[in-house]
Amino acid sequence: MLSKKSIFTFLQAQVAAFIGGSTDYGFMILLTEIFKLHFTFSILISGTLGAIINFSINRIWVFKNQCGYNSQINRQLLKFALVVLGSISLKSLGTLILQKGFQIDYRIGRLITDTFVSYGFNYPLIRYWVFREMRSNSL
Repeated sequence: MLSKKSIFTFLQAQVAAFIGGSTDYGFMILLTEIFKLHFTFSILISGTLGAIINFSINRIWVFKNQCGYNSQINRQLLKFALVVLGSISLKSLGTLILQKGFQIDYRIGRLITDTFVSYGFNYPLIRYWVFREMRSNSL
């Protein structure tokens, strides 16, 4: 059974993901439609910006009580960067497959891909690896 704390943490993480994801998605559209970059490059650039925002909100607001501010930010950043690299790769590949293989507009394909990547890849890794709860060593 999920505790109230687990549910609240999950909801907070979804708010952080929504803010970072909205920034990411908006910049992807801007870079693709206005600056005429291929959407896979737009996803790389916008995904990096969204990730910076998402990391900041997660560290400051969502998971601060679990890992505290004593946790090494460099270690968290490295882990988060690895998650982001995997996430951006999955989003780019998924969007490309949906666009090329099924003729789904890249904007719709990206939303479909994001749903699976966010819940099946990003959240579990961010929650249980990047911002893993610190265990007290006291008996």
